[in-house]
Amino acid sequence: MVSLWGSKNGEEQHHDGERDHDDDNRRQQTRQHREADERTRLLPRNEGYLDPDDPAVSPYNLFSVRAVRYVCVLFLIISFLWWVLLLVSIFVSPPMMHTRGSGFFDFSFTTLTVGNLLIGLLFFSTPSKPMEISSLIIAGLLLLDMIIVLAVQRLRSEEGWVGIATVIWATVMALYNVMSDRVVAWGKKEEEERLTGRQETRRTLREWCAVFTATVIMIVMIVITVLLTATLILRSRDASLKPPGERYLVDGDKYKLHLSCVGDITYDDKGNRNPTVLVEAGEMPFEDTMDDWIYSTYKNGTIDRYCYYDRPGFAWSDNAPSPHSAGMTSDALSEALAKAGEEGPWVLVSAGVGSIYSRIFSSRHVRDVSGLFLIDGLHEDLLHRIGGPTRGFRLWARGIISPLGYDRLIGAIFKHRTREDRVYGRSAYQAGKFIKAKLQENLVANSLTKNEVSQARNIQTPKTPLVVVSSGIEVRRDKEWGRKQEDLTKVTDNLLSWDVVNKAPHRVWLTLEGRTILEKRLGELVRAK
Repeated sequence: MVSLWGSKNGEEQHHDGERDHDDDNRRQQTRQHREADERTRLLPRNEGYLDPDDPAVSPYNLFSVRAVRYVCVLFLIISFLWWVLLLVSIFVSPPMMHTRGSGFFDFSFTTLTVGNLLIGLLFFSTPSKPMEISSLIIAGLLLLDMIIVLAVQRLRSEEGWVGIATVIWATVMALYNVMSDRVVAWGKKEEEERLTGRQETRRTLREWCAVFTATVIMIVMIVITVLLTATLILRSRDASLKPPGERYLVDGDKYKLHLSCVGDITYDDKGNRNPTVLVEAGEMPFEDTMDDWIYSTYKNGTIDRYCYYDRPGFAWSDNAPSPHSAGMTSDALSEALAKAGEEGPWVLVSAGVGSIYSRIFSSRHVRDVSGLFLIDGLHEDLLHRIGGPTRGFRLWARGIISPLGYDRLIGAIFKHRTREDRVYGRSAYQAGKFIKAKLQENLVANSLTKNEVSQARNIQTPKTPLVVVSSGIEVRRDKEWGRKQEDLTKVTDNLLSWDVVNKAPHRVWLTLEGRTILEKRLGELVRAK
């Protein structure tokens, strides 16, 4: 039938059908030849949704998720390289990287950062609420740590730019872990809805094991972060304890040395300045060991004036750059004395390992030293006892875990240990600064320090008056120690006296007999001409 407009309905319908068929063919060809992208590359050729367990259902299909993972790998590499650099700096301080604190806190925060990023990568494709909450808690605690370090002037000074940058980096990385977990969760949901038609709520046994493992590890990391934060709070509390005397910048302003003097300068009948006693502590800070009997000697009028200092890392003194020998400490003491305006003549009193430091100082100030007083001093031939590799490894291991501060926290909470106990008292040995100082002492004891004290023996003026007081207990217990005590009496040719206090321990002044002999001999040495 012909239409009123001169066309046939059948022909029109035929042409319409051909056009529809051609359009369908073009669309199908376009789908077949279209370039694959993050939305289409894993789509099946046939119609319908994928099985939820199909490997193609993955958040890695999205470029944004893959980019987050690549950045996380980059951050892990950077953190690991920084971790290696901080590990090396414990033993050898690179230029511009010395921190006045122990350096163990920086290392611990970086270790935490590396662990945090590594856990995030291992369980990257299995996001979970426990993981996200744990990461948020760690990020919050690290943010608090960052605020404490920046707010407390003493901590800011001790940690330096290295410590500040490290704690900021740790905080940023913890926040990045939280963000990446949320991005992966979003990507997983998007791909499941697109490829399976719904968000998958069930987990496989493998995924549940991954979630459980990640949660347990993150709980451990939370406990570690809590301990780090609590120890940092203790350090900020201890920083408020003011030192007697002053702290002086030494060694090119790299660190501060604490020096204090008690008493007034006096003169003899001829107008000559009377000697000042310069005290060198032994294995522990002066304030907790020798202070009582020296102050008692001063109050009794046996001596007119005395000065003491804290070796680098002890009490109020900062840690020195590594490596650090006894001779370097003696040079730092000389610089601090000069800045304080202190002058000789000096009577050097030392105990234990402190005798090594005093003898080196004496050899470098032969005209200013009027007497040597060695109290159960360590002989240079026995330096191997404090310089052994086993002891060094133990000190390093103690230093690595010292930022956790579990022993200091227990002492503060249950044993009522005070700031004084932690700074210079009975808990001082638990501090990272003290451990770092002992580690530095250990590393060079049998090399640099031994060479320095051997040279000091050759340089020492033979006419310098010398007093040696030894522990009877140590002499009987250790025959080699007894022989070396006798050899110390030959450091100079002017031995005034050698006493072996029968019932006295290594710290001779702890017994009444020991204190009596020490005070008597010190008075004789100060008055010796």
